[in-house]
Amino acid sequence: QVQLVESGGGLVQAGGSLRLSCAASGRTFSTRDMGWFRQAPGKEREFVAAITWSFGNIAYADSVKGRFTISRDNAKNTVYLQMDSLKAEDTAVYYCAASTRYHGGSYSMNDYSYWGQGTQVTVSS
Repeated sequence: QVQLVESGGGLVQAGGSLRLSCAASGRTFSTRDMGWFRQAPGKEREFVAAITWSFGNIAYADSVKGRFTISRDNAKNTVYLQMDSLKAEDTAVYYCAASTRYHGGSYSMNDYSYWGQGTQVTVSS
């Protein structure tokens, strides 16, 4: 089993920044891709960004390209999501996810086996 714990969410004004962290524990050696997804009220969960532990392959949703940056610290088993130039439409619960198969940075929820509990990000306009 793999446990994922997100942190760093909060309330920020439009144009501001937040950094989310996702700490992985347990059988972390079994994980390959790490992803961030988000779900706004009344909407489906959507892909935000993904990274691979081994090669650092990165993928972003078009809506966050140029504003969000995903990174990882292999020694700490932690993945980060730096969010800059935040907009009101970025308001959502952000979830960290882990895949046990290598996908090169998958955007599909179906490829991820483990999920964190989520952290709320609220951007005021």
